[in-house]
Amino acid sequence: MFLDFLFGKKKSVPAPAAGEPAAPAQAAPGAVALGTHIAYHPQLVDELVLDCFNAIGQAFEGGDLAATCRELEHFRGCLLAHLLKENVRFYIYLEHALAGDTASHTLVHQFRHEMDGIGKAVLAFLGKYADLAKNPALAASFAGELSSVGEVLVQRIRNEEDSLYPLYLPAY
Repeated sequence: MFLDFLFGKKKSVPAPAAGEPAAPAQAAPGAVALGTHIAYHPQLVDELVLDCFNAIGQAFEGGDLAATCRELEHFRGCLLAHLLKENVRFYIYLEHALAGDTASHTLVHQFRHEMDGIGKAVLAFLGKYADLAKNPALAASFAGELSSVGEVLVQRIRNEEDSLYPLYLPAY
């Protein structure tokens, strides 16, 4: 299932070969994005990984609607925590850190706006199927919608890894 790729399956970054430059240095303690109190956090991108999405499909494929509902609720909690952390610690930091780089600042703003829409759509999906166990008639449309949500999230992750996460660097 293509969703096995999702959430928690990250590309490993190889160590630099002899003679190659090392990764950027970590920010000094207390280094914050200009105009904020938000410091660079080296593990933040790793913390933004949502690794609980696949459990929903596994529970549903196993025919356990009650477990599917529990996994939907668990994912809802993970998603809300992700969105909060992303909005407070990631986007605000980047918008301030990149204020002098118009193109990058615009890209960050576009990603943030797009994620607001994706978050609302995923939360609507989760709300629609919250009572799946009590209303098994919803099962007919669930798998297709789950797959669609998964496809949107996979594409979003790819875009973030390629374009957005590389911009998250220490403020100096």
